[in-house]
Amino acid sequence: MNKKFIAGSFWLSFGSIFSRAVGVAYLIPWLGMMGSNQNANTAQALFNVAYTPYALFIALGTAGFPSAIARGVSEYNGIENYYESKKLFYLGFVFMVITGILSGFILYSIAPLLASTSPVLSKTNGIMAIRAVVPAMVILPSMSIVRGWFQGNQELSYFGVSQIFEQVARIIFILLSTYLVISIFHQSFILAVYFSVFGSFVGALISYIYLVKAYTRNKIEFPNIQVGLKDMYHSRRIFIRLVVQSLPFVFVGSGITIMQLIDQLFFKSIMLSTHHFNAADVQQIYTLFSANPNKITTVIISIALSISETSLPLLASEFRHPTKIKKLLEQNISYLLFLLLPIAIVACFLAPEIYGLFFGFSQLGPKYLIWNILQSIILSMAINGLTVLQAPHQSKRALVYLGTGLIVKVVLQYPLVYVLGGYGAILATGISFLITGVLCYRSILYRVKVISRTIRRIITCNLIYAAVLFIAHVTVGGLFNPTTKGYAFLLSSVIGVGALTLYILIVDKLGVSYILFNRKLIFGKEKK
Repeated sequence: MNKKFIAGSFWLSFGSIFSRAVGVAYLIPWLGMMGSNQNANTAQALFNVAYTPYALFIALGTAGFPSAIARGVSEYNGIENYYESKKLFYLGFVFMVITGILSGFILYSIAPLLASTSPVLSKTNGIMAIRAVVPAMVILPSMSIVRGWFQGNQELSYFGVSQIFEQVARIIFILLSTYLVISIFHQSFILAVYFSVFGSFVGALISYIYLVKAYTRNKIEFPNIQVGLKDMYHSRRIFIRLVVQSLPFVFVGSGITIMQLIDQLFFKSIMLSTHHFNAADVQQIYTLFSANPNKITTVIISIALSISETSLPLLASEFRHPTKIKKLLEQNISYLLFLLLPIAIVACFLAPEIYGLFFGFSQLGPKYLIWNILQSIILSMAINGLTVLQAPHQSKRALVYLGTGLIVKVVLQYPLVYVLGGYGAILATGISFLITGVLCYRSILYRVKVISRTIRRIITCNLIYAAVLFIAHVTVGGLFNPTTKGYAFLLSSVIGVGALTLYILIVDKLGVSYILFNRKLIFGKEKK
C-alpha cells in the first residue's frame, strides 16, 4: 500500500475525527450548564442557526481554494517546479485574506434576513448569534490556504495537528466562558451561547498561530526559492487558473451545508403553514431532527472527508498513469468502507444511549438520530465520490451531479416535510445525495473498474457484523434501559469496545486485514 496514503490518512483522520469527537463531547457539560431541557434545546437551536450559515460561508470561502492549492502545488512539485508552487501559494493567500474580509462583511449584513427565516423564537437572539461568528469568518479563509499548502506537499501532520489545536482551544473557551457567564456572573444562558459561538474565532486564531510557526520554521524542505511582489504582479494567468480550478471545489465542498441551510430556511415556513404548529414546537422539532443529530453524524462524515482529502493530491499527481490511478481509487474506497460502515452500524444500535448521553433521554430523539446516521453513510460516500471525481479533472461532471442532487432536494422538500415532518427533511437530503453518489460512482467505476475482491469482502464483513449485532440486540437488548447519563456512558463504552473487537475478529477471519494492512489486527503477524 502507498505509505504516504496510509500516513496521510492517519493524520487527517485522527485530526479530523478527534476534533469532531471533542466537538461532540463538550456538549455534555455545556448543555448541563444551561439548566433545564427547554433551555438546552433553545441553546442548541440558536447555536445551530448561527453555525449553519457560518459553515456555508466557510465552505464557499475555503472549501475550493485550499483543495485547488493542494492539487496545484502537488502537480508542480511532481515536475519539480517549486517556484510556481510557491507563487501559487502566495497568490492564493493574498486572495483569501480579501475573501475573508468580504465574507465577514456579507454575513454580518444578512444576519437579520437569516435569523427571521430560521426556526428560533427570537429574531434578535438569532442576529446576535450569527454576528458572533463573523470574526472567525474573517481569518479562516487565509488559514485554510496554509493548510492547503501542507496538504499539497503531503505533509499532513501539520494539517491534522492544527485541527486538534483549533478544536481544543475552542472547546476550552466555550466551557470556561459558559461557566463564568452562568455560574459566576449569573447572566442569561443566551449570553453564554453568544460567547460559545464566538469560540470559533479563538480556536481559529490558535490554529493559525501554529500553522504560521510551522511554515516559517521551514519544516518542508525545498530549494530556497524567493518569490517577490513583482513576480506575483505578473502572475495573473496563475491567479485566474486558481480561481477557475477552485469554483468546482467551492460548490462541492459546500454541498452538505447547502442541504442543511435549505432545512433551516424552509422547514419553519412549511411546518407553520401546513401543520399549524407554533414557533416553539417548530424549534423543538428542528432541534431533534437537525441540530442535535448533526453533532453526532459530523464525526462519521469526517471519515469520508479525511480520506478524500488525503486521496486528492495523490490522485492529482498520478492522473496521467491509469494503473496507479486504479490502485489509488481502490485504496480510497476500501479504506472508506472499512472505517465508515462499522462505525455507522454500531452507532445505530447505540442511538438511545448516545442521544441520552449528550442531549437527554427522549423517545423521539434516538429515532431521528438513527435516520441521520443512515443518511450520513450516503452523504459520506457521495462527498468522497465528488472529491475523487475532481482529482483527474472531471470537475464539470462533479458539478452536474451535485447540482442534480440539489434540485432533487428542493423539489422533494415541501411534499416530504408536509407528509413526514422532520423525517421528510432527512429523507429528502438522503435521496438527493443518493442520486449524486450513484452518478459519481457509476462514472468512476465505469472508467477504472475498481469493484475489487477487497471491496466486496469489506461489504460482506459489514453485513455479517450488522447481522450479529442485530441478533444480539433482539435477544438481550431489552435487558438494558439506561435512564442516567452515567449508565448510558458505561453501556456505550462496554458495548462499543465489544463491537469493535467483534469487527476486528470478523475482518481478520475473512482476510480483509491482510489485504489492507498486511497483517492480522489481533495477535497478528505480517503476511509473508
